[in-house]
Amino acid sequence: MKQYIAISAIGSDRVGLVHDLSKVIADCGGSISESRMTALGAEFAVLMLVSGNWHAVARIETELKRLAESAGITLQIRRTEQRPVHEDQVPYSVDVVCLDQTGIVAALSGFFTARGIDISEMNTRSYLAPHTGAPMFGVYMIVTVPSSIHLGAMREEFMDLCDNLNLDAILEPVKS
Repeated sequence: MKQYIAISAIGSDRVGLVHDLSKVIADCGGSISESRMTALGAEFAVLMLVSGNWHAVARIETELKRLAESAGITLQIRRTEQRPVHEDQVPYSVDVVCLDQTGIVAALSGFFTARGIDISEMNTRSYLAPHTGAPMFGVYMIVTVPSSIHLGAMREEFMDLCDNLNLDAILEPVKS
């Protein structure tokens, strides 16, 4: 029976960090099911969902702790299960771009939370606009909308929120 662990690791950004982590997992007989990895300032952050049989998962936990100690990586490991599939929900992508301002993520997450809409994925980034150099902010989300929510009304309310906050946004069903 497959076992799952969620792994969170952060360490100084350096060549080979991904290899070190993934090699331990492979050498112990595990498999990376999902991952998100990115540089954050001078650090490199990793989130992984790893699967394997009970023996492989136990070995991965032990060996990753050894690697963390020797490589100066902050590591958290948590036993978990595969995310359940909810057939009564529709995945939507949300793409927002705007001038950088305080409270954008709080406003967007508050909108969805108030309606019982789960945010299953979110990425943000700050950057300078081409040509003008204006500070910009981008948000990309995947949300799962329960089938009980009237999509047209929710879309209209979302666009009203974006207009009020001066956000350029796209809300559309995920195409897979």
